[in-house]
Amino acid sequence: MARRIPRQSPRRTPHQQVHPVDELLPLPRLALYGLQHVLAFYAAAVIVPVLLGNALGLSREELVHLINADLLTCGIASIVQALGVWKVGARLPLVQGVTFTAVSPMIAIGTGAGGGTAGLLAVYGAVITAGIATFLFAPVFSKLAKYFPPVVIGTILTIIGITLIPVALQDAAGGAQLIGSPAYGDPRNLAYALGTLLFILAVVRIGKPFLGSLAVLLGLVAGTAVAWFLGDTDFGAVHDSAWFGVTTPFHYGMPRFELLPVAAMLVVMLITMVETTGDVYAIGEITRKRVDGDTVARALRADGAATVLGGVLNSFPYVAFAENIGLVRMSRVMSRYVVVAAGVFMIVLGLVPKAGGLVAAIPHPVLGGAALSMFGMVAAVGVQILAKADLREERNALILGVSLGAAMLPSTVGPFFDRMPDGLRTVLDSGITLGALTAIALNLLFNVFTTRTAMEIDWDRIGEGGAAGPPSGATAR
Repeated sequence: MARRIPRQSPRRTPHQQVHPVDELLPLPRLALYGLQHVLAFYAAAVIVPVLLGNALGLSREELVHLINADLLTCGIASIVQALGVWKVGARLPLVQGVTFTAVSPMIAIGTGAGGGTAGLLAVYGAVITAGIATFLFAPVFSKLAKYFPPVVIGTILTIIGITLIPVALQDAAGGAQLIGSPAYGDPRNLAYALGTLLFILAVVRIGKPFLGSLAVLLGLVAGTAVAWFLGDTDFGAVHDSAWFGVTTPFHYGMPRFELLPVAAMLVVMLITMVETTGDVYAIGEITRKRVDGDTVARALRADGAATVLGGVLNSFPYVAFAENIGLVRMSRVMSRYVVVAAGVFMIVLGLVPKAGGLVAAIPHPVLGGAALSMFGMVAAVGVQILAKADLREERNALILGVSLGAAMLPSTVGPFFDRMPDGLRTVLDSGITLGALTAIALNLLFNVFTTRTAMEIDWDRIGEGGAAGPPSGATAR
């Protein structure tokens, strides 16, 4: 049995020749940790097909098919990203899921094409084209990593965490489907969320390292059990679901390739590539695994390949999921083979609707309480990377401050975007997209198109387990 690295430090010891990322854990632990990733990921994974399906007016059967296709593709994509095939896959503990950045553009494309399955065909044409472009452009984009110093990557990750926290709070209040009803924000829902969060914190605080690494899983199970005991969990979907369901390529027909939808999706994938770059460096920061341009290129190829596969298998664009990066940080379990196990579970969920129904029975408030801790950890990773930028520099501070403000704009002044042309709105009506574009543009203005130097992470020192503060862990380019 491989010896585990102490939880409080990921450094190698004289007896530990395998990096924690490459450590193959015993099968029972792989299964438990993999299941934890799936449960932490499930709600966010299925929300995109639910939102798109409802917006396009799909039937219940068509919506179930979208969810199964999504889970199946998520599983395959996560395995490829974690294991690596040829030059595809970062070989890091990154779970792949549908990017939230694509939700608004896909709804606009689908409704513009007439809605229903006809709208899906226009979406899938754009998704397949953008996936091919991402795969081909990956090596070029990876060479641009020098233009994404800690102030940009840290800002983007902080924005992702802050933008996702309201999603967790919405679940804690009962879920988006209850907005406008008296049940939304009911104290009972908030009690479930708070109880789940406190349970997770208690396990981390007083539990042994092994139990602490399973805190999110235990919190979800405990919260669901309490809700079931009090009559607030419905397992009827498990009874009604079929035992086996296969996702067939081009289930709704051959995709339609149209210029404007393809252009919109290309912009989405550009933002997704920036997000993936930040995620790769974040997981490198957490695991102290060296990350370079080749690692980024392999991760981006995996995104592109998964996105093409998604378009073929009736799913959507894919990116590394930030909430699961937060889970790696919380659990300190860094093995990429845990993600492989999670991928196997997702494939099973995609092929066995009853299994998916069981996971779907987890109440929204319970998921919200668990998600709050994970999304907060994503923001914390961003802050940790920002510590490597010199925020005493007025320009770096402005990049952070203005980008955070831009990221808040879509959620606070929605009518502003309603007055925009459709093509522009599909790109900018997302806090993550707008904040990321702002950080990139300001960094180019302040730190690239100038004689000033930008501070970057010294991954050689991080790989050796050294300190990585700005004076000693960063280099000027």
